[in-house]
Amino acid sequence: MTWNPFKKQEEAQVPVEEATKKAAPNEKKGRPTPKMKQAQAAGIRPLVPVDRKASAKAAKARLREKENAEYEAMQKGDINHMPKAERLPWRIYIRDYVDARFNLGEWFIPVAFAILIASMLVTSLVQNQWVSIIMMLCMYGYLIAVIIDVWLMWRKLKAKLIAKYGESSVSKGSRSFSYAWNRAIQMRRWRLPKPRYPKRGHWPAD
Repeated sequence: MTWNPFKKQEEAQVPVEEATKKAAPNEKKGRPTPKMKQAQAAGIRPLVPVDRKASAKAAKARLREKENAEYEAMQKGDINHMPKAERLPWRIYIRDYVDARFNLGEWFIPVAFAILIASMLVTSLVQNQWVSIIMMLCMYGYLIAVIIDVWLMWRKLKAKLIAKYGESSVSKGSRSFSYAWNRAIQMRRWRLPKPRYPKRGHWPAD
């Protein structure tokens, strides 16, 4: 074997491209194949929608559709599709109890309106302030009677709710008192959810 002094120079002058080609097979290790890249790209989903306005508009449309369906269910008396709060057992009991009795409060708005119109007419025709004062006192007297009637109703209803559903059904968070009060001062035909029975007298089971 002869020694060639120019061999090292020839090896040093090997093109860099050829050396890169030799190392290329090792560099492929650890890199995803084209199929893997496509699969990874297909699995990526943006956290934020591309069109925020369109996304918000679609969300509002879905919410409006849900609210319309719940409102229609309350008009028809369909308990299964009402809002969640209206499906609570003690709220169903309150509605049935209020709808079963005659409430003075449900006639307060029409009576008060009639008294105000009559008071204005009498004052302009008779020109006697005492007549107007007497009519206004009658309206306030009716209001006091409504308050007493609601208080008596709630006193009995509260005891029944506690006995049937516990203290939580009449706690402040349940808002059962305001729920019963608001329903009692509404005219029966305008109440929502709609009464389950067309006539009064159908008391809920204890």
